[in-house]
Amino acid sequence: MNNIADSRLSPKLALTLSPLALALASCSYAQTGDSGVEPGVSDPFAITEHGAYNEPWAAAFAPGTEVLFLTEKSGAVKFYDVASGERGEVRGVPEVDYGGQGGLGDIAFLPSEAGEVLGPRTIYLSWAEAGENDTRGAAVGRGTLVCEETAACTIEGLEVIWRQNPKVTGRGHYSHRFAFAPDGKYLFIASGDRQKMQPAQDPNSDLGKVIRIPIDASGKPTGPAERYSLGHRNILGLQFDGEGRLWDLEHGPKGGDELNLVQQGKNYGWPVVSDGDHYSGENIPDHATRPEFAAAAIGWTPVIAPGDFTFITGKLFGDWKGDAIIAGLDAEALVRVSFEGTAATEAARYPFGKRLREVLEGPDGALYVLEDGEGGRLLRLAPKK
Repeated sequence: MNNIADSRLSPKLALTLSPLALALASCSYAQTGDSGVEPGVSDPFAITEHGAYNEPWAAAFAPGTEVLFLTEKSGAVKFYDVASGERGEVRGVPEVDYGGQGGLGDIAFLPSEAGEVLGPRTIYLSWAEAGENDTRGAAVGRGTLVCEETAACTIEGLEVIWRQNPKVTGRGHYSHRFAFAPDGKYLFIASGDRQKMQPAQDPNSDLGKVIRIPIDASGKPTGPAERYSLGHRNILGLQFDGEGRLWDLEHGPKGGDELNLVQQGKNYGWPVVSDGDHYSGENIPDHATRPEFAAAAIGWTPVIAPGDFTFITGKLFGDWKGDAIIAGLDAEALVRVSFEGTAATEAARYPFGKRLREVLEGPDGALYVLEDGEGGRLLRLAPKK
């Protein structure tokens, strides 16, 4: 395992970053205010803008705080206190293989470690990692976030706990999203097909799989990773719903984006079947022709090209409790999906006119959305009064 460490920092940050603004005069993290969001674009929402980032990819709130941590694909982790507006940057981030779809990926904190003090607490990151002979693959690491001063935090003792096997050429379809089981006993990792297709059906390859790793109460692996499901293409969202069911959100080829209920041992058919076709125009048999493969709960043709999704708990958007909200890249919209049991239906689509990479529900119940690409803005969405 890789062991990436930085100098030891104090474990306390008791005042929720209150002096941070004093340290920002020499930094480039200026708050942009509420300008730049076109009125009336997304009718259900009162929208405020909270800064811009360089290719933001994923975000997570430190449990028990109002501090949002987010990754930039080129290899930086930033944080933002949504209550005070104060900002900072995280040191000790691993070196990433940046290019194409590769770079720094997902971020998460151990859900059981909730508290108003930012650190120390367990943090997880995923990233694209270089290998030999122009190969690369996804990696997931676990470390400790410590915060000595309000302008910066550091990840100490970052160790790789899973590597995508095998490493292959190319820079696409890493997936590398992850989710914690509600009982705290497992970490699930999305492992994309790396644009190689056939390995998604190979039980001895990590490519095109959902991976499950047993963990203890501190989040450390207690056993080997197992291939939980197979036949996946490029998973860009992996979430548990309020009933404890695991769902993935998956890019199809030319058509056939999917929302799947992920169950142990199930085969989701890629690349044998898909409700889309190859980019060359070559036909792929539809899911309906091969009922032995698990079919999607809902599919999209034309594609929405999902970035990520979240399930609404109803703290602020009460009428949407239990619904999924999807960030659409090609759709340039938020897509809302409602459920009757495990049957899914698109309920509404809210256009933004921008590619949307990430969406999550904050501790205040508001939705926090990251636009894709350079200068991608962080938007807070609350119901209109």
